[in-house]
Amino acid sequence: MLTVNAYGANSATEPLVPLTIERRDVGPRDVLIAIRYAGICHSDIHTIREEWGPIAFPQVVGHEIVGEVTEVGSEVTTHAVGDRVGVGCMVNSCGECDQCRAGEEHNCEQGNIQTYASLDRDGTITQGGYSTHVVVDEHFVLKVPESLPYEAAAPLLCAGITTYSPLARWGAGPGMKVAVVGMGGLGHMAVKIAVAMGADVTVLSRSTSKKDDALAFGAARHVATGDEGALETLQGSFDLIINTVSASLDMDAYLATLRPHGSLVNVGAPPQPLPVSVFSLIVGGKSFAGSNIGSIAETQEMLDFCAEHGISPETELIDASQINEAYDRVLASDVRYRFVIDTATL
Repeated sequence: MLTVNAYGANSATEPLVPLTIERRDVGPRDVLIAIRYAGICHSDIHTIREEWGPIAFPQVVGHEIVGEVTEVGSEVTTHAVGDRVGVGCMVNSCGECDQCRAGEEHNCEQGNIQTYASLDRDGTITQGGYSTHVVVDEHFVLKVPESLPYEAAAPLLCAGITTYSPLARWGAGPGMKVAVVGMGGLGHMAVKIAVAMGADVTVLSRSTSKKDDALAFGAARHVATGDEGALETLQGSFDLIINTVSASLDMDAYLATLRPHGSLVNVGAPPQPLPVSVFSLIVGGKSFAGSNIGSIAETQEMLDFCAEHGISPETELIDASQINEAYDRVLASDVRYRFVIDTATL
């Protein structure tokens, strides 16, 4: 076992603190990664504070990881010592079900093994990327292209794939009008990726505070939905809406802004159910859907796409000692647009 430095929590109500955790020995198909940077995702906060259910403590979170390979197992063929690599939201799956065999590991019928707070196949609880090293099965390790800024690449492993996957699946491209609801860590990536795909992009955000950013990222327009009657003026405007907001919204009002046969896809995860009138879907044959990360192959495709188009998240680099402050700022929407931890400070 390898003992490594980390930053984690001992309970749902305590601040994160320096910890040491153990990583398993490198097995035949494993890769040992020296973590250089780890992004902070809102999911980290939900999980560590048990807002999505109870977890085992102590717990280290973080599923936006980039680093360098320092050791490989005897049967590893896809990675070598010195490679720039990344790890996203999952680190294993059963590998045997229909979904895994089809290359859809994130939809594993047994439940994929999450990068943190998940029961691993050896009976231990997985620990995430707010640490100096991690051991991962080679199949779940991504190649980070050289052209991607190292410190900014980490959020692509969650925010990037979470928004790329539905845009690709629903065919965002030239001639398609796409709306992005909310422009935080997920939303700003959705804008950049949809623009690079050739879509006409509109940002729907409560206020005008991020209008200049939206336009700078390539959006054709920005609409402040907090203005009275703003959504009514957009009825029948969009082919696809990507909703990145994890809060209750008037979904019928947003569905009304779709063209016939348009789709509204949720990637945010609000804590309460979202009420939707069936008539909002029947009239115009519209779809109301959800999307959650992507397969390993699609995640690699996303990284390569971002490298090709020069896309990277807007990030703020912090020391480990600033993680608790960063959590408070995430909750206050005081970050543009993703915090990244320099793990050399652990």
